[in-house]
Amino acid sequence: MEDTAKLKHLVEHWFQHNDQHARTFDEWAERMKAAGRDDVAVELSHLSRATRQLDDVLKRLERLL
Repeated sequence: MEDTAKLKHLVEHWFQHNDQHARTFDEWAERMKAAGRDDVAVELSHLSRATRQLDDVLKRLERLL
């Protein structure tokens, strides 16, 4: 597989995997909030948002390929 085709495949995989991570961070943020750990929940929410921002970069990269 040529490098560009391989990278395109990897970017698609990273995009899907990234979404799974963001959803997991959201789930854990809710669990921590329910457990009274708002401090941890806030950080997990920040992490989820940052992860979703990566989606934009991955989409731009995919369009370039």
